[in-house]
Amino acid sequence: MKSIKSRLMILGSVSLIILGACGNNNQIPTSDSSATSPQLAESTTQQTDATQTESSGHAPVPQAGGQVVESGVYHLEFVPVKEGSGTHLDFYLQKGDNHEPIPNAKVTAQVQLPDGTQKTVDLPYDAEGKHYAALLPETATGQYQVKITSDIDGEKVDGRFTFSR
Repeated sequence: MKSIKSRLMILGSVSLIILGACGNNNQIPTSDSSATSPQLAESTTQQTDATQTESSGHAPVPQAGGQVVESGVYHLEFVPVKEGSGTHLDFYLQKGDNHEPIPNAKVTAQVQLPDGTQKTVDLPYDAEGKHYAALLPETATGQYQVKITSDIDGEKVDGRFTFSR
């Protein structure tokens, strides 16, 4: 009888050890979200997304301090700048390893506002700044989701970004 109890105790202990070893230990420790700036949280989130969508083989590096998505040979960078009357949307569309600006694309932003409504904004090219830009005249507080579609000589290139206001 003692040997059966001993075997059950050993079997139970080994089972718990195996279950513990097979558990998900890849959890990222969380911290108080109020101690982290929204911009840092956005950058961290976007860098993860950009790494997952990257297909060019090198790490996406922000050139203008924004959120980056690499799509094939294209470098897409989104920089939202909050202003009193809304948010200025700056979008850098570049090509190749040397990030040459692409001035002749048709760029459109599909923005989902914090209340869930959709808004479409055309982004004309600013030759002086070598980027596409427009003002989103919304001041609602919350998270904005942005899908930017670029039509480059018939080739469609999309990037997804988020920002909070």
